[in-house]
Amino acid sequence: QVQLVESGGGLVQPGGSLRLSCIASGTIFKFNTMGWYRQAPGKQRELVAEITSGGSTNYLDSVKDRFTISRDNAKNTVYLQMNSLKPEDTAVYYCNCINVWRVVYWGQGTQVTVSS
Repeated sequence: QVQLVESGGGLVQPGGSLRLSCIASGTIFKFNTMGWYRQAPGKQRELVAEITSGGSTNYLDSVKDRFTISRDNAKNTVYLQMNSLKPEDTAVYYCNCINVWRVVYWGQGTQVTVSS
């Protein structure tokens, strides 16, 4: 059974930083594409960043140059470093995993609130 457990969310002032972590279990992590999605109230869930098994990355335009996704296959963990946070980054952030059979898994989400 695949489990994704996120951590690192919280309240931060505009311009601040947070690092989200997602630990995966029950899967061969190094073969998976891992991603971070977010969903703000009243809005659709959107892809923020993803990283393939080969290390290729893709970002939402509005977070490029501010957010960085990375992975540590030895720790079965994917990270999202978020810098220069803005109020519009406020959302629930979800970890996402796509395995080699294209089966998708989701974490439970972690709240990120950017406010003064």
